[in-house]
Amino acid sequence: MIRKIKTLKDVVDWDLCTGCGACYYACDNRGVKLVNIEGVGIRPHFESEACAACTDCLSICPGYSVDVMAKAQAAAAAADWTDECGSALEIWEGNATDQEIRYRASSGGVLSALATYSLEQENMAFVLHTGVDSEKPWLNKTVQSRSRSEILSRTGSRYAPASPCDGLGAIESSDRPCVFIGKPCDTTAVSKLRQHRPELDKKLGLVLSFFCAGTPSTKGTLNLIKELDVPIDSIGGVRYRGEGWPGRFKVTYDQNSKQKSMSYDESWGKLSHYRPLRCHLCPDGVGRVADISCGDAWENYTADGNAGRSIVIVRTERGREILHRAIAAKYVELTPATKETIVAAQPNLLDKRRQLFGRLAGLRLFLIPVPQFHGFSLLQAWLTLPVTQKMRSIAGTMKRVVVRNLWQRRRIFVN
Repeated sequence: MIRKIKTLKDVVDWDLCTGCGACYYACDNRGVKLVNIEGVGIRPHFESEACAACTDCLSICPGYSVDVMAKAQAAAAAADWTDECGSALEIWEGNATDQEIRYRASSGGVLSALATYSLEQENMAFVLHTGVDSEKPWLNKTVQSRSRSEILSRTGSRYAPASPCDGLGAIESSDRPCVFIGKPCDTTAVSKLRQHRPELDKKLGLVLSFFCAGTPSTKGTLNLIKELDVPIDSIGGVRYRGEGWPGRFKVTYDQNSKQKSMSYDESWGKLSHYRPLRCHLCPDGVGRVADISCGDAWENYTADGNAGRSIVIVRTERGREILHRAIAAKYVELTPATKETIVAAQPNLLDKRRQLFGRLAGLRLFLIPVPQFHGFSLLQAWLTLPVTQKMRSIAGTMKRVVVRNLWQRRRIFVN
């Protein structure tokens, strides 16, 4: 019999936690603290056995379940819907009009431009998102940006553990609506939380997400720094990409007077090996429950250093209204695109989703508990693969289980 997830501690111990921080925010008893484990990621530590056994937060945990059935049914009548990408009221491709934002950002800078627009023109209080930890630049922290300059200083992807949901209390207590930017799993948690927290729901003025292939542990970044032979105590800054498309992994040190770097392809190729199990089981790398989600328009990328471009998927009516006003105010420059554009731009990300049914089957053969996914048509997607890829998706997962001892429950924290 497959073992079942009954508590949040089960989610953590079976390596299904996404590290979003939602349980930290939601726990009224303040019985959760977040700990960044170097080789694992950000994980909740439960302060008592009673807290560890609590089941209240399972309903808001994206590591335990992701359900887009209601959204799929609503979108069937109101929007274009595909199993690959989810609902789409509109699909665009383009970039930030502000060329400095476009240059500094990870791709076309659309998310940063929309965040800036929301502050300057929509009267939103602040943007809650992930930024660099100034004291330890190889780490992330949840930040509030209240101006273009603050957003600009925090552009660029952060391929390291982040828990932006731990700051949702600031949005809930804000005197005005706010912007939230997070990974697809983070926005899934937000979607669940706003069903239980009416004041949070009221204050979420805009929820933005970005296409995500997984979150490497801190150990991945530290190993890249070690490979560049930079002393850890001399580091002044770490950028994973940006400052060009796609940009380079850069480390500045000796009071930012020196710099070493490696290419995006090389750095991500190494960092990707440090993604946890749950990232390999993600059904949604394209932000299906955000108001707007964005990602690299890789189909237009060339190695000669062209300026970045973003795919933009509008998921909700609120997102569409704000996006259209941002276009009219000339914060973004966009042209219409199609779902075929997304498939061409993100083939690897979408292929991972096609393999997911096989990966889950491989885990079930070892009686390992798996997350609950609803509304993703995973079997249909898996059946489109050639037979060899179907078998590889199962066999590869079984090999990973044996090599990494995933068939055993890991007690990351012992209370």
